[in-house]
Amino acid sequence: MSERPRNDDPDPNSDDPFEALSALGGDPGEEDAFGEIVDAETERDPDLAVIEAGSRTLRAQAGPPPSDVPTRPEDPELDQALREVEAELAGRWGETKLDPSVQRIAALMDILGSPQRAYPAIHITGTNGKTSTARMIEALLTALDLRTGRYTSPHVQSVTERISLDGAPISAERFIETYRDIQPYVQMVDEREEYRLSFFEVLTAMAYAAFADAPVDVAVVEVGMGGRWDATNVLDGDVAVITPISLDHTDRLGATHEAIAGEKSGIIKQDATVVLAQQPVEAASVMLKRAVEVDATVAREGMEFGVVSREVAVGGQLLTLRGLGGEYEGVFLPLYGAHQAHNAAVALAAVEAFLGIGGGDHTRTLDADTVRTAFASVSSPGRLEVVRKSPTVVLDAAHNPGGARAAAEAVSEAFDFSHLVGVVAASADKDVRGFLEAFEPLFAELVVTRNSSHRAMDPDELAAVAVEVFGPDRVQVEPRLDDALEAAITLAEEEGEYAGAGVLVTGSVITVGEARLLLGRNT
Repeated sequence: MSERPRNDDPDPNSDDPFEALSALGGDPGEEDAFGEIVDAETERDPDLAVIEAGSRTLRAQAGPPPSDVPTRPEDPELDQALREVEAELAGRWGETKLDPSVQRIAALMDILGSPQRAYPAIHITGTNGKTSTARMIEALLTALDLRTGRYTSPHVQSVTERISLDGAPISAERFIETYRDIQPYVQMVDEREEYRLSFFEVLTAMAYAAFADAPVDVAVVEVGMGGRWDATNVLDGDVAVITPISLDHTDRLGATHEAIAGEKSGIIKQDATVVLAQQPVEAASVMLKRAVEVDATVAREGMEFGVVSREVAVGGQLLTLRGLGGEYEGVFLPLYGAHQAHNAAVALAAVEAFLGIGGGDHTRTLDADTVRTAFASVSSPGRLEVVRKSPTVVLDAAHNPGGARAAAEAVSEAFDFSHLVGVVAASADKDVRGFLEAFEPLFAELVVTRNSSHRAMDPDELAAVAVEVFGPDRVQVEPRLDDALEAAITLAEEEGEYAGAGVLVTGSVITVGEARLLLGRNT
C-alpha cells in the first residue's frame, strides 16, 4: 500500500498551483479553491454534496454537458436563488436519517389538494437498476406521445435532475418556483408534526406538485428507499415495478431477502399490475403473496416477458425482447451490460401493462419502430458512462455488492481492457468488503479515496479493507478525489498508449457525480 505525498495547501501563486487539475487538462493559472470547497461540502447533506471547485474552468473545457445533467445557472441572481433553496433543503433531515412513516408527507399532500392523484403513475422500487429502468420507461412513454414526469434519486450533479418533465430536468427557475409555491404549506405541516418534513419528503411533494401543474399524462416515480413507508408511497401506482433486490440498507429494511421484499412490496396497490424482474426465490414468494392479497395482476420476467437474445454492439447492445404482447427484434440499447438488457425488458413490460397490453392477448403490441427509436435514445448518466478517452475512463454508480457484480460483468464484456485501474470512494454504511470482492478479479490496481459526503468512509479505513482483498502491492491511497483520478490515469498511461489500459471510478453516486464534474465529458 502506498500513499503519494502531497501539499494540502498549495500556493495559488506558485508555478504549479493545482497539479491534479493540470494533469487532467485544467488551467494551472486557476486558484486552488478545491480544497476549501471540499472541506465545506463535508458538512452538507450528501444529496447536495457536489464539487464546485474549478467547475467554471472544467465546464468551459468540456463544453456544455447533456441536458439531463444540468449545470449551475449562468445568471448570478438565479444561481443565488437556487443556492438559497438548496441551503433550506439541506437544513432538513437528509435521506439517511429516517422516521419510517408516511404521516407527514400524507398531511402535506392533503393540504396541497392531493396532486399525486391528478395523473396515473408507474411506481418503481428495487435494490439496483431503478433509475435506469425509470429512464427507459420514460423514453418509451415519450416516444408514444405521452407527456411524462419522472422523479428519481439520488442525483448525479444537480438536485434539479430529480424532477424531469418531458424527458429533461426542470429548469432552475421552475425548481425555485415550485419550492416557493409549496413552502407555506410545508411550514404548516412542520408546525403540526413531531418532526419537520425531511429533505426527501419536500422534494417528493415538489415533484408531485410540478407534475400536476404541468400537467403530465403519466408520472414515473422511483422510491427513495424500501417502499412501504417511503415518502413516494402516498401514490397509488397503476403499475408497480420491482427491479432486482439484494441485501442493502439492511439496518432499515431487514437483513434477509424476505424482509426486504416485504418492505418493497408495499408499493403494490389494490387491482394494480406488478411487473417483477428476476428475484431471489424467497423474495419472489413474498411479492406474489402481496399481489394475491390486493388482487394485483402479475407479470414475471422469464415467464410473461424477458430478454430473448442479446449481443454486444458498438456503443451498447442489440436486443430481442419479449414483451407482454409479443417480440420486438433489433432493439439497440446504448447502455452496457446484461443487467441493462434485463432493465429494458422490465421497462417494456411496464409500459405495455400501463397501456393494457398483455394478459395472454398477443393480438396487440406496441409499434416496433417506436420501441426501437425509444430505446436508442436512452441515456443513464453515471452508469458505465465513458467520460474520457486515452486512457478510457468509465464511471459507474454501483454502491453495493449486487451492483458491483453487475458492473464488473458488464465491463468485462463490453470493454477490452488489458489493465484496469479502479478508483473507489464508498460510504461507510455499505458492505465495502463485498463490494471490493466483486471487483477484485477485474482491477489490476486500486486507488482508494473519499468523496465530499460526510458519510464517506475514511480512506485509510477503506484501504485497510482493500489490502485484505487485493493485497498491499495493488492498493494506493489518495485522500482527495482529484488526486485519486490523477494517480489512476497516470497508472493507466504507464501501460502505454496501445496497451488497452483504463480507469473505472465507482463506489457511490456522489463519487461519480464529483468525478464527472472534474473530468467533463471528453468523449
